[in-house]
Amino acid sequence: MPIVLGVALLVGIFGNFHIRMALFCAIFSVGIVDGIVVDRMKHFFKRPRPYMVLQGVREVELARLKPRLLALTKPLEIEYSHPSFERPVNGPSFPSAHAANNFAVATVFLLFFRRWGWLLFISATLVSYSRIYVGSHWPLDVFAASLIGISAALFLTTCVEVAWKRWGPRLFPRLSTAYPSLLTPSPRISNIP
Repeated sequence: MPIVLGVALLVGIFGNFHIRMALFCAIFSVGIVDGIVVDRMKHFFKRPRPYMVLQGVREVELARLKPRLLALTKPLEIEYSHPSFERPVNGPSFPSAHAANNFAVATVFLLFFRRWGWLLFISATLVSYSRIYVGSHWPLDVFAASLIGISAALFLTTCVEVAWKRWGPRLFPRLSTAYPSLLTPSPRISNIP
C-alpha cells in the first residue's frame, strides 16, 4: 500500500490534467466500490471464506513482519485449514474487494489511456486469481467482484465526463478549451498545468 500511495502522490503532483483526472476517477471509483457497494454486499450475504468452512484449504500468507514490505524477502507461510468455532472470522467472502477495486482501476485507466490501459487488466486478473489461490475467496466471489468493479467504474467515469462537459466550460473555461473531453488527452497540453 505505501508504494501504491507513493506512486499516486507522484502522479498527482507531476502529472498533467488528463493524468490527474484519471487518478481522481480511479480513487473515486475505488471509494464507491469498496466503501459502499462491496462493504454492503459483504454484510448482506455474510458468505464464509473457503478456509472457514472447508477442511484442507491451503492458506497462503506473507510472513508477519513490520514493515510489511520486508515480508517479501521471506518465504510464504502456508497452512491448511481446520475449520472450528474457535477460529477468528476474517470477514465475509462475497464479493472480493481486492478484485472489485483492481478491476475498477483497470477500467478507469482503460477509458483514459486506451493504448496502454488494458495492461492493468492483466494485473487485476492476477490479483483476482491470487485471492482464490490463497484460500480467501471462492471463484464466484472474484467473478462477481470483477463485474461490479467494471460496471461501477464505467458508470462513475461516465458521470464525471458528463459533469465535465456540462459544467467544465463555465467553471474552468481555459481547461475545458484544452480538454473538451476528459477521456481523450489534449494535443495542446504544453500551456496547461
